[in-house]
Amino acid sequence: GRHGVGTAPGMFSRLWKHPLAKYVGILGVMLPLAIAIYYTYIESWTLAYSFFSATRQFPVLENLPGKETLQLMGNFLGSFQGQIEGGKFATIATAYVFFLITISINVYVLSRGIAKGIELLAKVAMPILLVFAIILVIRVFTLDYASPPPPHAVSEGIGFLWNPDFSRLWESEVWLAAAGQVFFTLSIGTGSILTYASYLRAKDDIALTGLTTSMTNEFCEVILGASIAIPCAVAYFGTQMTRKIAEGGSFDLGFQAMPIIFQQLPAGSFFGFLWFLLLFFAGITSSVALATPAMAFLQDELKMTRRKAAILLGFVMFLCCQPVIFFLNRGFMDEMDFWAGTFGLVVFSFIEVVLFAWVFGMDNAWKEIHLGADIRVPRVFYFIIKYITPTFLGILLVAWFIQSAWDKLLFRPDANGVAVSTIDIYYRLGARALMVGLFVGLCLLLRRAWKSREAAHGNA
Repeated sequence: GRHGVGTAPGMFSRLWKHPLAKYVGILGVMLPLAIAIYYTYIESWTLAYSFFSATRQFPVLENLPGKETLQLMGNFLGSFQGQIEGGKFATIATAYVFFLITISINVYVLSRGIAKGIELLAKVAMPILLVFAIILVIRVFTLDYASPPPPHAVSEGIGFLWNPDFSRLWESEVWLAAAGQVFFTLSIGTGSILTYASYLRAKDDIALTGLTTSMTNEFCEVILGASIAIPCAVAYFGTQMTRKIAEGGSFDLGFQAMPIIFQQLPAGSFFGFLWFLLLFFAGITSSVALATPAMAFLQDELKMTRRKAAILLGFVMFLCCQPVIFFLNRGFMDEMDFWAGTFGLVVFSFIEVVLFAWVFGMDNAWKEIHLGADIRVPRVFYFIIKYITPTFLGILLVAWFIQSAWDKLLFRPDANGVAVSTIDIYYRLGARALMVGLFVGLCLLLRRAWKSREAAHGNA
């Protein structure tokens, strides 16, 4: 930040004196932008479901067995997404309207800046969301005592989550998914943290802030979040059917399970409205964070004003999200989610930790971590950051390439023998082409900006 740099390309070029450094850093702009593109559409679902709760548009599920409940809620969601015909919604128009509203709000918040936009929103929405999450956890854990009770015990869902299957520890995809989830939820490996860090003062306490942020986030996600949607789904659908829902789409489970919970609550429509609205606000904090590196890139490298950068970025996100919306049932979003939201985060995190601990130097890094800190990070983390983390991530990536890379790249059948259809392969290749296009386009913009800068310095 002291050098006027707010994105990974500029940071990497200062850490690693190599012509390729800035282009490697483009990953720190492209990856969060790719995630923001499809994440914004998912975010719009929460706004829509808030409206559906308030207007009581969900199908009535009272006294229905799990299979019929699944069919009704699945048809509702599929109809809304435009994946099935003959449901509640005749066309995808409703989903598209909520998407337009969502992306407009994101552009507005980005144009306002961090302090006046996202920070003000988070201060109000996040504490309320936490309170409601606790209320919902209590309700889920008391579903067994409802009248009539769900077909399965809630404890079956808790067991599904927390009873480990040690045989799967040898599968690199399990570790890759876990690492990608941790990095995604903490914005590590996305480039967002780098941009946010550039706004800090030199002696801001990053040690204590990092500890409290990660602990609070993991409490909300692992303890509260994992105690709501999946246990509820298992209680009503059973373990096998819950797996089936999850396999139907990376983000479908919560949108089928949550409306069921609210129908078990007094004033459930109101609580459902508030819950999904708060989730929408939480989603904005994430999508804005993911879009911030691209905003900083446009402002730092192309010298755009914040307003122009926000409008241009919103336009790019709008265009790129069209195939996500209309080819959702072809796996377009799932393909982007894996390569950008899982694999890409692990790769970029590996690059970051190597540059931080080995190029910048762990002694320098340790001093920076404790500059202005109110706590001392245990010394063991010096060795974890320098040796264990890069070694673990390196081994994980190598193991994945050996075990799964070619199957994933060539669309071979998975472990259950399920294969991607021929027509879907073309759509998934389109998703890959979109991400490659974003990377190449950003590299070209960076090259042009740096050549102009070098020319300006030469003339000076």
